Amino acid sequence: MSGHSKWATTKHKKAVIDAKRGKLFAKLIKNIEVAARMGGADPDGNPTLYDAIQKAKKQSVPNKNIDSAVKRGAGLEAGGAEYETIMYEGYGPNGVAVLIECLTDNRNRAASDVRVAMTRNGGSMADPGSVSYLFNRKGVVIVPKNGLSEDDVLGAVLEAGAEEVNDLGESFEVVSEATDLVEVRTALVEAGIDYDSADSSFLPSVQVPLEEEGARKIFKLIDALEDSDDVQNVYANFDVSDDVMAKVDA
Repeated sequence: MSGHSKWATTKHKKAVIDAKRGKLFAKLIKNIEVAARMGGADPDGNPTLYDAIQKAKKQSVPNKNIDSAVKRGAGLEAGGAEYETIMYEGYGPNGVAVLIECLTDNRNRAASDVRVAMTRNGGSMADPGSVSYLFNRKGVVIVPKNGLSEDDVLGAVLEAGAEEVNDLGESFEVVSEATDLVEVRTALVEAGIDYDSADSSFLPSVQVPLEEEGARKIFKLIDALEDSDDVQNVYANFDVSDDVMAKVDA
């Protein structure tokens, strides 16, 4: 399951320095607002909000923007929107299964954006349930290596419920049940280990290996989907080797 994770991790690092930085900021802010609405404005008592804030800070979102989002979400400041989460399912080129998670205040706009991005980039929409069964909801924490070994990370998180630690190259991916995410993240902090992000994600149970052309097509599709302000996350069950990744990056 490390193929998609490695690509996503690399891409988000690049997003900080490219033209999509503003779009990424907006999505992180939206996440904070929704988390505050669902569980209150105190991050100590709202783990989802805590993780959303940490993720935003790691991407250098200004503190004043974060504070305003918390207040809007909790109803302490005017201007908050009523967002709902919608999942769309489909297939990309080469039969790659795609799950699209939207956070939107306009269901019709979100559906239209997703459909257009899919059909223009070699994808097709699928009925609810026809793709989601290929994915499992998991807790995923990304830990930068910073001189750490896999054993260092595993030793810190094993008793907290971690299922596996995967080497992504520059970082480790710690996978757990979604319900154990907070315990795993807390165990890392208590062990003095920094982390880049802690998210509840969908990981594929089966992967489709792709060569260079197939990889370029699926990356183009995911970029088109993520270009929509309503699309929060895209999960896909592709696997791209390091050799193929190097060719695509070149």
